[in-house]
Amino acid sequence: MAHDIPPQEQTRRWRMVLGSEPGQPQASLGADDLAMDRALSALYNPPSGRGAGLGASAPNVARWLGDIRQYFPSSVVQVMQKDALERLGLEQMLLEPEMLKSVEPDVHLVATLLSLNKVMPNKTKDTARMVVRQVVEELERRLANPFRQAVTGSLNRATRNRRPRHHEIDWLRTIRANLRHYQPEYRTIIPETRIGFGRKGQSLRDIVLCIDQSGSMAPSVVYASVFAAVLATIKAVSTQVVVFDTAVIDLTPMLADPVDVLFGTQLGGGTDINRALGYCQGLIARPADTIFVLISDLYEGGNNAEMRKRAAALVAAGVQVIVLLALDDNGAPSYDHGNAAYFAALGAPCFACTPDLFPELMAAAIKRSDLGQWAAQAGIVGIKP
Repeated sequence: MAHDIPPQEQTRRWRMVLGSEPGQPQASLGADDLAMDRALSALYNPPSGRGAGLGASAPNVARWLGDIRQYFPSSVVQVMQKDALERLGLEQMLLEPEMLKSVEPDVHLVATLLSLNKVMPNKTKDTARMVVRQVVEELERRLANPFRQAVTGSLNRATRNRRPRHHEIDWLRTIRANLRHYQPEYRTIIPETRIGFGRKGQSLRDIVLCIDQSGSMAPSVVYASVFAAVLATIKAVSTQVVVFDTAVIDLTPMLADPVDVLFGTQLGGGTDINRALGYCQGLIARPADTIFVLISDLYEGGNNAEMRKRAAALVAAGVQVIVLLALDDNGAPSYDHGNAAYFAALGAPCFACTPDLFPELMAAAIKRSDLGQWAAQAGIVGIKP
């Protein structure tokens, strides 16, 4: 309760929230509070003239980055770094390796580095890759195992073989299914029903990820690249990754390393979804067994009418089309409402998805579940036709 807080502490808290006016006495703050206040003021209340602001000085920025990491938790540091990039235009500072070593790595920083990839000096590129790899490895630790388990489990359930040859029998499932036929006198089970693994050879599902790499989709590109690399390790699916702006780039050969995939992207620029769909149509050899995931805000800079025709052709051919308006943690995205409604009218589920829910989404798609119903159960609001 507020009345339980001593007046001096209330004054301190309000002072930290509201900041200070020039010339205001600082006696109510301790040394750590003053340091935190200076770090906040440099970003959110920079002076009009010279003084405590960050300015364009690399030493000042490096010192500020060190201060915020000392006084604030990691989650707050990431928010402040993102705000500094947007409010103070510090992208140029990230081209210095010494600066990069001072930054708290996160998805937004990776997106910024990727957008600077083409102008980054050679002396910075190794450090930039190190920072990107650190974020990618953290995402893999958090997301890879749940994703792999969800996809593999769905593939197993979707491909149970009820007439297996001896070497194809899944003994654990077969025993469970026949426990009621246990014969005490023989101390064994009579397997009335045999359950087998799916037959090896051709992939059970073909998955095509088509990723919009325009600037607004930057965090989605990072997450999608990590998920694509995990999918590539699952032998029962065939995975292809295509990124696009006004050009189309097939990054499938780089899937062994998600960092290579990310540095193969070129964030920013326009959008030609029609061209990307045309390229992906040429990749699809088994429409009925293909899951096509278009990750885009659907703002088309190319031929919108032709793009819609291609989308309709994919659905008519039997391809399972899913549209993700975003694949990140930022909540409701900005998107083209007309095109989103058109995809929904085709029967292609259209919504934004968080990285934590993406494994469940792909598992449901592999099982050919009703994705509209899945989204509703997951608390996701889908686009209506």
